[in-house]
Amino acid sequence: MAPYPSPPPSPVPSQVDPILRNVLRYTISAKEYKTLHDYLITRSPSALQKRAPPPSRVDSLTRTGNDYNEAAIRASLRVFIASQTGLQVWDLISTRLFNRGKPQKSKPKSSILRSPNLRLSLSLSLILLLHRLLFRFLTRLRSNLTAKDAAPFRRRNPRIATALTSSLAPAAGASLAGFALGIYPVDQLRLTIAIYFATRAAEYTYNTLETEGWFRNKPWWWGSWMMMPLATGQLLHAFVFDRDCFPKAYGDFILSHTPNYLQRRPASYPPSLPWPEPNAVVDSLANMSRLKWPPFISPILFPNNPTPLPSALAAISPITSRAHPAIPHLSCALLHPSNPSCSKTFLTYFLTAFPSLARFFTIVFALFSLPRYKSFLSSPSKELNALAKRVLRMTLFITMAIGTSWGSICLFANTFPRQFLPTQRWFLGGFLGGLWGFLERKGGRSNFLYSVRLSIDSTWKVGNKRGWWRSFKGGDLGVFVMGLMVINLIYERDASAVQGSMVRKGMRVLRGEGLADRTAETLKEE
Repeated sequence: MAPYPSPPPSPVPSQVDPILRNVLRYTISAKEYKTLHDYLITRSPSALQKRAPPPSRVDSLTRTGNDYNEAAIRASLRVFIASQTGLQVWDLISTRLFNRGKPQKSKPKSSILRSPNLRLSLSLSLILLLHRLLFRFLTRLRSNLTAKDAAPFRRRNPRIATALTSSLAPAAGASLAGFALGIYPVDQLRLTIAIYFATRAAEYTYNTLETEGWFRNKPWWWGSWMMMPLATGQLLHAFVFDRDCFPKAYGDFILSHTPNYLQRRPASYPPSLPWPEPNAVVDSLANMSRLKWPPFISPILFPNNPTPLPSALAAISPITSRAHPAIPHLSCALLHPSNPSCSKTFLTYFLTAFPSLARFFTIVFALFSLPRYKSFLSSPSKELNALAKRVLRMTLFITMAIGTSWGSICLFANTFPRQFLPTQRWFLGGFLGGLWGFLERKGGRSNFLYSVRLSIDSTWKVGNKRGWWRSFKGGDLGVFVMGLMVINLIYERDASAVQGSMVRKGMRVLRGEGLADRTAETLKEE
């Protein structure tokens, strides 16, 4: 009898370094490696192709039963690396390009763990990681608690069960990941992020209420532009009286596009003599308000007057000493000394400022239109017409808003008594300038919300400065978490209320659901 054949020897399993396996698992997915292999490695030199493992091998090495957590860690690491690299590049560009020719301040050496860039990158990556893990955990917990086996738990703990089995529980709980922003030190950026999320939450709440019919019978002129007068009123008041609480870039833009109301040093003026800078002119206007708008005493008509100006306004003497004698108000003598007519000055301002602002917005909107170059190629006349209309509306809006804010000084000086609202009229002047937002009521919501965010930031700082309220530790962090929670809840309930494809994609990334905007695809199908 022939002996029973022995089984063939089993292949010896190849040993794979566990460190290499984990590096692959948390660096790149099998699908991403296959794409990389097909488009890059297969076209590389043969030596590299032999060393690179095939996609099936990488798939077998990285396949586990916990793909969601691995994907969350991968995304978190990529956010950390990308944000850290971007911040370092921005620091390099801002130092070499924007500060060229300026004296560089030596920064004190500190530990790398105290680096703001590192802590910001770490906080952003942890927010993403914790948000995904919490959302996944609470979703599974809700699924388990709604099963039949969990009925005894639901009977024993009805309130806890009701909270955890709510359809909004995963969205609300995952928002607690926002507390990871506390890793970043208290700074202007953290306050800006908190205000941004708070205003976004308010915007999406309004969208939800509007969808549900709360504003069904609103008038035709109702819209987001109505926030602009309040924002510009507060900003103009802060610009005059609390410039340290006012965004500098915003103020520089206003001053650079005020050609007629701010008198520049004449070319023939002796360089050895002082001339008030634009900020000094604004400070003098604030002092005029506190002095209840004194009248103008012309040195030309009264050369023997020893004190033509109050002592607090002596800095503007080079401008007002040459003002037209027919000007009755000191503010008018400061803003348009060579022209006694306030209306002609306003008209001259419009004719001077409009072309420069039109050029500026043409460049800005043209750059923003580059991603839609296919639409320009398919229907150039239609797209160019839409671009021209947008540029004209925005130019007219900004020109008239700035001009009305400055022109209101002359209007109130000729209309109101000196003692009537001497300082509060600045808010009223900014309010009148903001009314021109009506011209951009159909497409200017993002600009209006930007101004509102600046106004909220300025109001908060002015209140702290004047003692109206006190900030408490971690307050901005709480506002950020609440804003993120509201956005999460609204997205869970009605994703279409979260306007903006990029924002909806960001919410899907936070939850680990991919980059596809399902809401936009659904709206197109409808």
